[in-house]
Amino acid sequence: MHPLISSTHFLFAVIAVGASLGFASGAANAADPPRPNVILIFIDDMGYGDVGFNGATVPQTPNLDRMASEGMKFTDFYVGCAVCSGSRAVLLTGCHYQRLSMNAVLFPNSTHGLHPDEVTIADMLKSSGYDTACVGKWHLGHLPPCLPTDQGFDSYFGIPYSNDMWRDPANKIADDVELRLGVTRDDLANGHKQKEVVPLMRGDEIVEYPADQTTITKRYTEEAIRYINQSRSSPFFLYLPHTMVHRPLAVSPAFDNPDKELITNAIEEVDWSVGEILKAVKAAGIENETLILFTSDNGAAVGSSLPLRARKASVYDGGIREPTLMWWPGKIPAGSVCKEVAASIDVLPTLAGLCGGELPSWTIDGKDIWPLMSGEAGATSPHNAYVLMHGPGTVRSGKWKFYPWQEGKSKSKRDNTRRARSTFPVQLYDTVADIGETTNVAEDHPEIVQRLTEAYETAVAEINQNRRPNAEMIRPSDALSPERPPRPAKNVPQNKSEKQNVGV
Repeated sequence: MHPLISSTHFLFAVIAVGASLGFASGAANAADPPRPNVILIFIDDMGYGDVGFNGATVPQTPNLDRMASEGMKFTDFYVGCAVCSGSRAVLLTGCHYQRLSMNAVLFPNSTHGLHPDEVTIADMLKSSGYDTACVGKWHLGHLPPCLPTDQGFDSYFGIPYSNDMWRDPANKIADDVELRLGVTRDDLANGHKQKEVVPLMRGDEIVEYPADQTTITKRYTEEAIRYINQSRSSPFFLYLPHTMVHRPLAVSPAFDNPDKELITNAIEEVDWSVGEILKAVKAAGIENETLILFTSDNGAAVGSSLPLRARKASVYDGGIREPTLMWWPGKIPAGSVCKEVAASIDVLPTLAGLCGGELPSWTIDGKDIWPLMSGEAGATSPHNAYVLMHGPGTVRSGKWKFYPWQEGKSKSKRDNTRRARSTFPVQLYDTVADIGETTNVAEDHPEIVQRLTEAYETAVAEINQNRRPNAEMIRPSDALSPERPPRPAKNVPQNKSEKQNVGV
């Protein structure tokens, strides 16, 4: 039993486990699982229409397009939240973030994060004999016991939350910290913090402040390649959640093309990074033993989610349906396309079967999608109804996308539709015939509306009854306030990526 599940919830949890984990028991206990290396690349704020393999001509993404030609493209792949922290919690635990009592977005002044008793992919694979590393944006808690090294990762290098945030003075400072842009040790001791000025950490210490965001994609890539080369002789799990293309956007000098939009440059640098990872895997001679998964945490904030409706922060498809690739030579059919519904919540249980991992004994919500990934004949989505509680809520079932609320009533500013809105009390769209979710057909399909309403209400009730606790982060008693700093004056000089003279 999960150490923090009360006995009053145990019977309900056991029933739910039977439903949600029965699919995985056979895979997890299969004889001689292949145990591939796993590289999970998670981009920040990249939209469905930001990549060539989904039809974009600008930006150019030749490495991702090549990865698609060598692997499988998923056209209907969903994340579990339309913003940062919730999406990462879902990916790493196979659970809806509401089940874990997690907030959709954490901040440097947040007091709680992911509970260390939750089983992450890293926990599961480490217990199965894997080396584990996280390189990039974490955003599930920036203090103990919620840091990556508290959650199954042997090592961590990256920015602990979104790059538009600020430093919490409670974080440890490395003795050899590199201070930049005029910041001094006295500034740190006095609680220096400023919006869009964030720390770079190694392990549980700040090693650079402010982080040089112009080189962050390049340095994450170099760190990842070093890890691949040093771990090539044993199975490893590398989680690479990029900071880009979250705002403020930044690129290294090699990608700072003044003739292009900054978002285009940033996406093209991320594409370069993917190419470098693929090169490193092939150069190490481990491509046939390595599974690489590529997706994004939510829809576009700056780039394009077209042809889908809406953007980041919305539960319309433009906020939660992501550009997704799976690559494993000889195991995943090259040049293949999967049009079945799958989701980031499915990654953990799928890896349990492939890597010999043991699933947690308590309820998870994901399902094994290896039959889809491997191109098994006749394989269909394991999700009869994929329910999201995020925001006003939604359900995807087959070709149908259902919203238990009236169009225009979500209060979202990320919906890009300009046409007259339906006045029907709920919404239903045929995502095959109407990928942009433009025509509400709920009134024409009352039986589908009833079925999906019941699915939504049942799922919400079960999760609300069986929530597990998050963890309180530990702050030193003498730490200065982490509260949000005031916005800098509008006349502060800026370049394309960083505030200048942040130490004054």
